[in-house]
Amino acid sequence: MAANQPNSNSLNNKNPEPLILTYLAHKGYKQTEAMFRQESTRNFPIDQNNDTMTPNFLSYSNYPNYTTYSNYTNINPPDIYKQSYTALRKWIEGSLDKFKDELQRILWPIFVHSYLELVSRGFSDHATEFFEEFQLDHKMHSRELGTMRVIKYSHHVQENEFAKNFRSKKYPIQMSSISYDIFFDFLQDNPPNGSSNSFLFRLVNQSLNIEVGTSHTDVGIPSFSAQELEEYNKHELHLGHMPMHPEFREEIEKTLREQDEIYQRQFEEENQLGINEDQTNGIPASLYQEFVNKVKREQSSDAPDRMSIPLPSHKEADVLAQVETIKDLRLRVELGPSSTLPSVCFYTFFNTYDSLNCLTISEDTSLIAGGFSDSYIKIYSLKHEKLRGLRGRINPAEINTASDLENAREKVGSDCKRLLGHSGPVFGLSFSPDNKYLISCSEDRTARLWSSDTYTNLVCYKGHNSPIWDVDFSPLGFYFVTASHDRTARLWSCDHIYPLRIFAGHISDVDTVKFHPNSKYIVTGSSDKSVRMWDIQGGRCLRLFSGHTGGISCISISDDGRLMASAGEDKSIMLWDLGSGKLLKKMLGHKSTVYSLDFSKESSILVSGGADCTVRLWDVKKGTSDSPNEDEHYLSKIRMDIDENRSHSSLAKQKQITETKDLIATLPTKQTPVYKIHFTRRNLCLAAGAYVPTEEELTESMGYNEQKST
Repeated sequence: MAANQPNSNSLNNKNPEPLILTYLAHKGYKQTEAMFRQESTRNFPIDQNNDTMTPNFLSYSNYPNYTTYSNYTNINPPDIYKQSYTALRKWIEGSLDKFKDELQRILWPIFVHSYLELVSRGFSDHATEFFEEFQLDHKMHSRELGTMRVIKYSHHVQENEFAKNFRSKKYPIQMSSISYDIFFDFLQDNPPNGSSNSFLFRLVNQSLNIEVGTSHTDVGIPSFSAQELEEYNKHELHLGHMPMHPEFREEIEKTLREQDEIYQRQFEEENQLGINEDQTNGIPASLYQEFVNKVKREQSSDAPDRMSIPLPSHKEADVLAQVETIKDLRLRVELGPSSTLPSVCFYTFFNTYDSLNCLTISEDTSLIAGGFSDSYIKIYSLKHEKLRGLRGRINPAEINTASDLENAREKVGSDCKRLLGHSGPVFGLSFSPDNKYLISCSEDRTARLWSSDTYTNLVCYKGHNSPIWDVDFSPLGFYFVTASHDRTARLWSCDHIYPLRIFAGHISDVDTVKFHPNSKYIVTGSSDKSVRMWDIQGGRCLRLFSGHTGGISCISISDDGRLMASAGEDKSIMLWDLGSGKLLKKMLGHKSTVYSLDFSKESSILVSGGADCTVRLWDVKKGTSDSPNEDEHYLSKIRMDIDENRSHSSLAKQKQITETKDLIATLPTKQTPVYKIHFTRRNLCLAAGAYVPTEEELTESMGYNEQKST
């Protein structure tokens, strides 16, 4: 520390005070100039390291006898934190609505740093009083508030991960130049009270990194500035489709040609016999040509190496599954905001509103599965076919052929099957691409693999230290990934009971996880309000997306692998470009938490569903091709119009402010929060949720149950 202390001789030989006074007078900072002259008479030197010749806050880190930042804080009484925060809060509340949103971002880091300083200085009672009085200002940071509540002593500040991360670097905030100027004027001309003006200057300078400009980013990540974030997101990515194995492709092409020949012979025979009365459509479209045009993938410049992801040898069943996919593609409807909107089929679950946690739908749309708080899973048939499991326990050695398996099945099936195995609530489900398996995750810290053919548990995977919130199967099968309360995501393969990779970096729960279409990457969303993209080979984080003001509850990636949408507790949907890591636009319309997202197959329409009991359709391209800030300009114009014309109804104002113009349609449900959105291969949109009964219905149900029990 001695090397950093100012040398009195050097100050006498090279006195910077006239230069600083000249600069302040030239800029018109009269209040700061007067304060500086007053402090100069008290022999308080100025930090020579802060020689920036742009408007900035003064640094008071080199006061005599207080050569370190921590020592300097000791000269301030504990009440000054509350006084300064109260004055800043009152000023922001009285500012113009046009600038209030930007200025309110300042309160959170000031609140956190003030609390942590009070605790570190030993003023636990003052810190608790400060926390209890102002915590309601930051409801959106509920998880962080819970962490701060347990920080009571100075050694907690040194040990707690949240506290260390928050104090390690300045908190980045972006605001317009006008907001910056009026905030700086407030610090100059409106001191909270005589002595606390310099304290607030110091606190802002110590805790904030204010970047003047326009940006979509609302909330910074404490460990990254905007420049560091941009540099971080420059890692090279391979977002192209994974090329097929040559032998697998040849077998598919051979099977498709055989199928085409069969269809053509049937068509000709029906014409000769006069069975086919409708001949307007001619011969059905060739399956082989459909495969070549839409599925066959050659090695492209940005495609990942096929050998980078080890996969087991393909089987005949894999070829037949691919043929069924081609048949669905032939019947796919092309969707677009200006042409055809998707049809939405909604599945409502009754009497499950307080127990159903999650839903998933199989790729062939034959099954839908739900995870419940009572530790079980239910699988339902969507094709009106009875589900037939095995008759009691069987000896696998006795099952050698398909007929043996058929004889071991139940004679009479049922509409749904209950899967038992977990010892805690089930929070996540995902079907394999071939629809043969179902993976589940639970509060019991395990993931389980189930057969959707025999409805039995096959494997139990252990590795997480805390409840697992979400799980997702790879589009290529064989691999799956889990997200947990232990702040990690983990990669697994079906043939190993322990994880292959651990992805660590989030500072709070990892709530949702999604595979990239080429299976080379995964994307995670966390309660720390950030989204990260990871390489499954090396376990490295390659992209970091910041901008949400609440936890992330759902993620969706477009079929071409170029776009990613994220949404959650802040009711907004953000569309990102995975290649550059930049935000394309922010979509507003939902009135509550968004639970699920999915892109249409040509990535032109995004469908969302959430706790506000609505399904919403969004135009993906609108507002992204010409100007990324188009929607922000649109909202600003609406706010100005509302200010100028007060004759609008309050309902109209609210609608204009909270809905962006890329919202195509809003489809309300009947008191059913939307848990799952899923596009089929034919571009039919499926949605599902649990019906929430009204108070009258609950009362009637309780009365009926009491009467029945009597």
